[in-house]
Amino acid sequence: MNRRRSSWSAAFGHALRGIREAVRSERNMRFHLTAAAAAAVLGIWQRVGPADWLWLGAAAAIVLTAEMINTAVERVVDLASPQDHPLAKAAKDAAAGAVLIAAVFAAAVGLIVLGPPIWRTIFG
Repeated sequence: MNRRRSSWSAAFGHALRGIREAVRSERNMRFHLTAAAAAAVLGIWQRVGPADWLWLGAAAAIVLTAEMINTAVERVVDLASPQDHPLAKAAKDAAAGAVLIAAVFAAAVGLIVLGPPIWRTIFG
């Protein structure tokens, strides 16, 4: 691994490759991206305000960030401990738990922000 400093553009490229790899290889990442896109479509449909967009965007960013960190933890643990080990399992479970916490938060934000206007639209 090359340890010298890379330029901002190279670092940005590495980050984009990391996101692309996670989307390509992780089913849950694709699910979370789809959920974020659905929330965005619903937000556009309901014409939510700027503060609501901030909540929806923050919730989506938190989930996607947690999923990226979970993916990194899984990869590093698999590299460091190819065979089953209780500590490896604990690390992976903790990272997955972080994603679950973020996803529950995002679902709550979605219900709070989008639930009432959708309810009014449907049931008048």
